[in-house]
Amino acid sequence: MLKILTEPTPSLRERSRELIVEEVTTPEFQLYLDELIKTMLVSDGVGIASPQVGKNIRAIIVNMPKGPECFMNPEIIKKSTDEMESEEGCLSVPGKFGVVMRHKKIRVRAINRHGRRMEFDAKHFSSIVFQHEIDHLDGILFIDKAIKTVERAKNNI
Repeated sequence: MLKILTEPTPSLRERSRELIVEEVTTPEFQLYLDELIKTMLVSDGVGIASPQVGKNIRAIIVNMPKGPECFMNPEIIKKSTDEMESEEGCLSVPGKFGVVMRHKKIRVRAINRHGRRMEFDAKHFSSIVFQHEIDHLDGILFIDKAIKTVERAKNNI
């Protein structure tokens, strides 16, 4: 399992670098993605971004309905004008939760773990998770966008 970094670690506030397909498809990178998935699952997260384990590269894992999936260089290419309130937590901000305004629906472009380009729509909870994790890749934490925060014992995103 990889070590999860917590706020105020400076690297959590840095923009992560893009990946190239040749890098993504190497056996070493595939092992890293497996470790990132394992870390998310063991930590009871629904998503995790590479900067959270000390690698400032544009890679995220999202626990989709059929299980964890890997997305490299994810970007939001379209957003709904409709927004919703989301109560969020973060593995890198333990014990703190906050209400964040997020787009109800987004269109995401990314590269999968096999190096293939993909585009898809995410809505409601899935949309929230993608926005949260993509923010990590830009050095943004949910507490930066929170309307209000509260302290509690359990994390979820």
